[in-house]
Amino acid sequence: MNIFVCIKQVPATSKVEVDEQTGVLKRAGVKSKMNPYDLYALETALRLKEETGGKVTVGTMGPPQAESVIREAYMMGADEGYVFSDRRLGGADVLATSYTLSQAIRTIGDFDLILCGKQTTDGDTAQVGPSIAEHMGIPHAAWVSRLTPRGKGILAEQQLQDVIETVLLPFPCLITVEQDIYTPRLPSMKKRRETKDKAITVFGLEAFLDQNPDNYGLAGSPTQVERIFPPGSDIQQETLDSGDLAKQLHDKLKEWKFL
Repeated sequence: MNIFVCIKQVPATSKVEVDEQTGVLKRAGVKSKMNPYDLYALETALRLKEETGGKVTVGTMGPPQAESVIREAYMMGADEGYVFSDRRLGGADVLATSYTLSQAIRTIGDFDLILCGKQTTDGDTAQVGPSIAEHMGIPHAAWVSRLTPRGKGILAEQQLQDVIETVLLPFPCLITVEQDIYTPRLPSMKKRRETKDKAITVFGLEAFLDQNPDNYGLAGSPTQVERIFPPGSDIQQETLDSGDLAKQLHDKLKEWKFL
């Protein structure tokens, strides 16, 4: 089985700043890590490879320093890694990000299965994975907690509130996985030594079939964050300590329109 895993470098802290003009995160100088949800997608890919044979390729969209998450994926067992890096890709929303990834995947080659974590810790939209599939015109399933290979397809179990839905998807297809699907393995020191000089392929917009810069990054993003700010606090305190407390409380609740 030929598997591609989308991974992402995200801030390793909850204290991040936002560019007031563009509304995007300021990532320069911020410690980063692999998106935790992507670890489950990568572990799933590695287990499927161990079960059926094949190859696991990982790719990430980001600045050159995003190579660190590819190195981490190599230490877990990934076979090949790519970074899609180009200033014109920066500031992308869900639509532009998913379109970029679909173009990048097409550039690399054909895959039976594309795996993604269900969401990222910096965006939290859970929309990029399914959007990639829509751009590529392939079937997809989200929030999958179990996968079983079935001939020329794969059986996926989705936990939908109190119902488990089982679907058979033909290859090629895309699946986003839940965090309870497997426990991710730890990076191996042996793999680290073996892959320290392993090549990482880096390419940008010039490698895509669609090279129109208006379809990528901020230019290709119909939605943009206007403002991000902490919620204000307007806490008021009033003490009722004499008289008919029940009536006073009732009157206050009516005044505040809770009754």
